[in-house]
Amino acid sequence: MDALLFDMDGVVVDSEDYWHATERDELLPAVLDGAVPDLDEITGMPYREIYDYLDREYETTVSKAEFVRRYDETAESIYRERVRLLDRFGEVQTAAQDARIPVGLVSSSPPNWMGYVLDRFGLSFDLTLSDDDVDGPGKPEPGIYEAAADRLRVDPAGCVAVEDSRNGSLAASRAGLSVVGYRVDHNIETDLSACDVVCEGPAELREELLGRVSAET
Repeated sequence: MDALLFDMDGVVVDSEDYWHATERDELLPAVLDGAVPDLDEITGMPYREIYDYLDREYETTVSKAEFVRRYDETAESIYRERVRLLDRFGEVQTAAQDARIPVGLVSSSPPNWMGYVLDRFGLSFDLTLSDDDVDGPGKPEPGIYEAAADRLRVDPAGCVAVEDSRNGSLAASRAGLSVVGYRVDHNIETDLSACDVVCEGPAELREELLGRVSAET
């Protein structure tokens, strides 16, 4: 393993528990007229691209600027006040760094949302990459993971990505990474077939990742 790359939402922090409820009950009904998409259609996508998708496939009732404002306002509350860190995440990160394996945070969230999480939990990574830092379309397209491998100067085939969404796992797989899926309550029915292995819950995920790290030492 040349690098270990984590998605943020739903993996490093349990934000999807809050995003899903808020999107389903408040945000999407307020910006759409009629049908509301299944959340797996949009989870993992950059939020500005979510608007473009909704505007194309459904009937939006607000401008993109208003949509972005609503999401930004919700994000500040979720990340600064509500989310919890993945159980014993620091153990996995420390083990990887001790093995000289760079650890990256690769997220569709914008830099300020990532900053809320980094500041709140005192986290630092060898690479922090947002969709805003990459040209081209976001997840499920592979660009962000290709860029992550390029910036770390490693072969994508030697990278492991941890993802919890269909769009995120497709992006990592299309970029040629090995993909570890993370399944908990919020994504119990999500299609993770693009993953090479799927871990049920934090204990199984930690065991899988520590096993991969120990194989490198």
